[in-house]
Amino acid sequence: MLAGLQNVTFEFGARTIVEDATWHIQPNERIGLIGYNGTGKSTLLKLLAGDYAPSSGTVERSRSTTIGYLHQDLLSFDTDSSILQVALGAFEKILQLEHDIEILGRELEHEYDEKKLESYTDKLHEMDTLGGYTIHHRTEEVLQGLGFSNSDLQRPYREFSGGWRMRVLLAKMILQQPDLLLLDEPTNHLDLPSIEWLEKYLVHYQGAVVIVSHDKFFLDRMVTKIVELYQEQLHFYAGNYSYYQQEKELRMEMQQRAYENQQDYIRQQERFIERFRSKASKAAQAQSIMKRLEKLDRIEESGIERPSIKINFRVDKTPGKIINTLKHVSKSYGALTILDHADAEIERGDKIALIGANGKGKSTLLRIVAGQESIAGERIPGHNVEQSFYAQHQLEALHLGNTILEEMAQAGSQKTELELRTLLGCFLFGGDDVDKKIRVLSGGEKARVALAKTIISKANFLLLDEPTNHLDMHSVDLLIEALAKYEGSFILVSHDRYFISKTANKIWEIVDGKIKEFKGGYQEWVEWNERMQKKEASEQKAAKENAGNPSAKKAEKPAPVKEPAPPSIKPQPIDKEKQKEQRKLQRRFEELETSISSMQEEKKLLEDRLAEPEVYSNVNLFQETEKKYAEINQAIGKAEAEYERVFEKLSAF
Repeated sequence: MLAGLQNVTFEFGARTIVEDATWHIQPNERIGLIGYNGTGKSTLLKLLAGDYAPSSGTVERSRSTTIGYLHQDLLSFDTDSSILQVALGAFEKILQLEHDIEILGRELEHEYDEKKLESYTDKLHEMDTLGGYTIHHRTEEVLQGLGFSNSDLQRPYREFSGGWRMRVLLAKMILQQPDLLLLDEPTNHLDLPSIEWLEKYLVHYQGAVVIVSHDKFFLDRMVTKIVELYQEQLHFYAGNYSYYQQEKELRMEMQQRAYENQQDYIRQQERFIERFRSKASKAAQAQSIMKRLEKLDRIEESGIERPSIKINFRVDKTPGKIINTLKHVSKSYGALTILDHADAEIERGDKIALIGANGKGKSTLLRIVAGQESIAGERIPGHNVEQSFYAQHQLEALHLGNTILEEMAQAGSQKTELELRTLLGCFLFGGDDVDKKIRVLSGGEKARVALAKTIISKANFLLLDEPTNHLDMHSVDLLIEALAKYEGSFILVSHDRYFISKTANKIWEIVDGKIKEFKGGYQEWVEWNERMQKKEASEQKAAKENAGNPSAKKAEKPAPVKEPAPPSIKPQPIDKEKQKEQRKLQRRFEELETSISSMQEEKKLLEDRLAEPEVYSNVNLFQETEKKYAEINQAIGKAEAEYERVFEKLSAF
């Protein structure tokens, strides 16, 4: 075990974050730590890192375990050093060796000393053993993977914004290669190419990783275990995020069944007590049953912690067929060209995701479409178009003296206070939170207020710049559902692939100063892009081979087409091997049918067993039965997969 919690309870004042939690992190595990915003996921990471001490229980760490912890508080770090120097700080020991070798080398040039020569040789050997001669190359490779250009590497760290600084610190942490990497929302500061690079890097990372993220695609690709912080308890799921969603639904169904069974049992026992408590012959038995009920470990009714409130957009006016047109638009910042005589058109009903690497001008293009950027060329707004623009700079338009509720009421939606409170609940403002003044809110809270204002605007065209950045998974799902029903059009910028895949019907990219449009959803675009890359690679390979083989060019001439000869009808010999294989497959097919049927019966028995109060109230017995249930589920899955393969083979005969 690298680190973990043993019977840990942690409290902030009167609020309990986690109670009697045990969690052991093993080497090479890939873990996603999830839970609603505000439940305490970041607090758990701080407990593991040693920043907080538990109220009771112990935080366990092996003496030799090294921990890297990426979190928002790191942004307080500042320096005039270049970003390359900051990232190279991961190799303190090697840098010290470099320094020592340089000094010894200079000293040996002036005066021969056997002891110094021996020390010099030893340090050179140690440098080689530690891979010290490759640290500059490795550091540049990681920084470039995270989106930095060669020209950025020597720029001072303090010149970069918070998001880019966080990338530098992430690069340094990756290069340190700690045994346990704790990452708190690592994708929040990355664009799509950088997220994809990080995924590939972490898949081969030689250490354990715990990730807090609301990016479902990232979790699905990265983790093999989910730990959910829910109702002050830790719940463990042996799979990725998609597995967790299915398994949680199943567990909640079983919990509800167990709850209902226990309630039936309690009612039955209470009826017995009520009926016989006054009878002398049964009074002792009734008393015994009462004591048993008092000691009974009560099962809670299944149900999610937060209600699934609906977010609804309202559209006042129907716009014309064309929402916005860009003609021969050019935009530059000094030597940096964003658009060069680019054309584009947004039609009514378009739901566009604008994707690509940071620095390509996505937010600039959004502002151009909104009419908030000076351009060369034409921007032609459509008829009856009422737009609403959500972006980080919109936070400045919030009135600092208003409460959240007052700010929403002044947005002109004519919604009642109850409706506004309900909507704000979707954006993680519950109860008395709505009475907070705008001036005391964090950046993330202000962003959520601005997004809520965008939603109640009744606009028929929305421009959304990273709308999911400060939302939890539940709120993202509510926003996806609302945008799916939205009758207007929108264009959005987001690095959340799950969000894009569920909302967009067109993809825009900025390529060589032009706006490149793909008519289809994100998944279709990914598949098309992969096909294009394979085709391009294949053509390049063929061109290279042809260039080195002049005779191959002659082979490019198409061969004369021959008419196919009429088929000659001949009796086909019996293929005994084929028949033998077919019989073997048929036997296996029947065996699998019987086996699956038997396992399904066993699964049903285990489900019934898990719903029995005496099993559910006994922790050890419940865990043992649940383990058997998970094993039989896995066995059924394997058998059904083989069943399908055998069926396909039989169908081919």
